[in-house]
Amino acid sequence: MEGADGFRLRAYVRTDLAAGFSSGRHRSLRCGKVGARDWSFRFLVGGWRWRRRGAFAAAMRQPSSSYQYHSQRGAVYAALLVFLLPALWPGLFSPLGHASPSIFSMIAKNVILQEWNAPKPMHLSLLKSAVQRRIANDKRSDLWSHLPSQGWRPCLRSSSSSALPMKSRGYVQVFLDGGLNQQRMGICDAVAVAKILNATLIIPYLEENPVWKDSSSFEDIFDVDHFIDVLKDDIRIIRELPKEYSWSTREYYAVAIRATRVKSAPVHASPNWYLENVLPVLQSYGIAAISPFSHRLAFDNVPEDIQLLRCKVNFQALTFVPHINALGETLVKRLRHPLHSHVGTGGGYLREIVDETFDRGTGKFIVLHLRFDKDMAAHSACDFGGGKAEKLALAKYRQVIWQGRVMNSQFTDEELRSQGRCPLTPEEIGLLLAALGFDSNTRLYLASHKVYGGEARISALRTLFPLMEDKKSLATKEELAKVDGKASLLAAVDYFVSMQSDVFISASPGNMHNAMVGHRTYENLKTIRPSMTLLGQLFLNKSLTWTEFEQAVQLGHRNRQGQIRLRKPKQSIYTYPAPDCMCEA
Repeated sequence: MEGADGFRLRAYVRTDLAAGFSSGRHRSLRCGKVGARDWSFRFLVGGWRWRRRGAFAAAMRQPSSSYQYHSQRGAVYAALLVFLLPALWPGLFSPLGHASPSIFSMIAKNVILQEWNAPKPMHLSLLKSAVQRRIANDKRSDLWSHLPSQGWRPCLRSSSSSALPMKSRGYVQVFLDGGLNQQRMGICDAVAVAKILNATLIIPYLEENPVWKDSSSFEDIFDVDHFIDVLKDDIRIIRELPKEYSWSTREYYAVAIRATRVKSAPVHASPNWYLENVLPVLQSYGIAAISPFSHRLAFDNVPEDIQLLRCKVNFQALTFVPHINALGETLVKRLRHPLHSHVGTGGGYLREIVDETFDRGTGKFIVLHLRFDKDMAAHSACDFGGGKAEKLALAKYRQVIWQGRVMNSQFTDEELRSQGRCPLTPEEIGLLLAALGFDSNTRLYLASHKVYGGEARISALRTLFPLMEDKKSLATKEELAKVDGKASLLAAVDYFVSMQSDVFISASPGNMHNAMVGHRTYENLKTIRPSMTLLGQLFLNKSLTWTEFEQAVQLGHRNRQGQIRLRKPKQSIYTYPAPDCMCEA
């Protein structure tokens, strides 16, 4: 289908539409208006084509004998298709998502969208200048220099009040949603809440994320034995409930209201809230299941020993399972000691050659966390250079997923960018790195799940940094077999590699950014925090020269490269670990 704005859309008819043809319900299906435009649809069943709503409506009002004949013939074809299509294409009739009464969600439910316009560079003048730039040797060495001592060091002081009581008050279960890093923070909070209640913690249950679609459990990601051993003097932790409580499962709480479930925990609840609302449940039933539990413990007015325990969980108790660590070490090794030989379709390096040369060099690399999936692009409501086709597709996605309730939608792209509310595109983060002094010889590891727009979206970044690598380019299919297709395990590998990098940068705020800023601050590692407001305003100025852009970027990021910032009220202990998790040297 090709509309007035050049957006092409194919619609694959689903069961309800085919049935509508056979029963005459097609008379009530109209194209309608999308925004201020009329669109034509081509349904690839029975050869139907609707050009304009007016023409279609006119045909409905004045049926001819020819039309009636074709309708009868179409009904026969449609009836046959109802039986044949499921056998030929089983996936054609699977549900696509949430329903909504609006025209947008009707379209998204009944069609598969294809965004035909490939994204193009949005800052071509800056991009050309960046490719031609030359970096002085003295500036290049400064980029990779270690952070000097900032007067703070990791310090998990023990507290006399943190001793483990003789008897537990019961069992606490938590069910954690979100991605890996949100779940990681939830695990830290779960340990803290169990400590507050003097309860035994069951290994947290990780919900399957509807976006990432990974059902990996705690045991699949984290080393359970290490987790329990590190915390054995602080809290009781068991892998699963005793038999008398085996009924307390996710399925048990999903089908009815249960007295043992606590679902009213407010965001950033105080320790007293848990003592007043969860402790009585423990005392009555011996078990309390808290769900939802993401971000459910405050950062302020929390006892010192509880804060220290959260730090201990985050920085000491949570380590990945051995095969994730091993894969991460392999990737780091190949980033630091690159070779040009590859094997297999996965593009993996020759293992034996890398192992022999491991101690010969000190190659440096930067990790770029690039979360630029469709979910984030749509929720931001920003323009990313994909043309009107992309705008329409993202608008429909917003309507289906959030029923249009996205606050950013009420602002123009210029307003959003000037306020720093747009995630940086791969092109923009590449220009930022280039302005900071990283050149085409920089080894760059791309930590990303799936980039919206595919290779076309990251082509500008690859032009600036041709030595860009990722998991698939560095490892063989055999080495990736245990993590392939599992978003949480892949994110864990990226987390491991990110903690080993010389420099880390994230293209947008989020849980991975927050977790990395906190953990690398704790270890005094260089971490670049992009000034989103400054960059948004710079990219809006299309007359800016490369020299002006470079100077503004360097000035604006002089103190955004890992310098310690003390946590302020309401800020997260997982992003700002000082002073709670650190001591002045």
